[in-house]
Amino acid sequence: MPKVKGKYETIFIADLSIGEEAVAALVEKFKSLIEANATIEKVEDWGKRKFAYLINDLSEGYYTYISFESAPDFPAELDRMYKITDGIMRSLIVALDD
Repeated sequence: MPKVKGKYETIFIADLSIGEEAVAALVEKFKSLIEANATIEKVEDWGKRKFAYLINDLSEGYYTYISFESAPDFPAELDRMYKITDGIMRSLIVALDD
């Protein structure tokens, strides 16, 4: 039986204090990772935004939104990659209902 693909959305916030080039490299790294394991439907660079409260003593970060379709085991691996990558401040992965 073929694996059923699911639709997901992810948003991650990159730490601006690592520098513009490093932020761009991080965004590219995760776009490539998702592309290699899933079908990307939409990518939106929301850019630099202020936080409602300080995170790690910082008041803003660089937001990126990606919607994709993948096998159900990929989001867990993506989440693991977010957690072990320096420069990722926060991340969220949401499974969408059909």
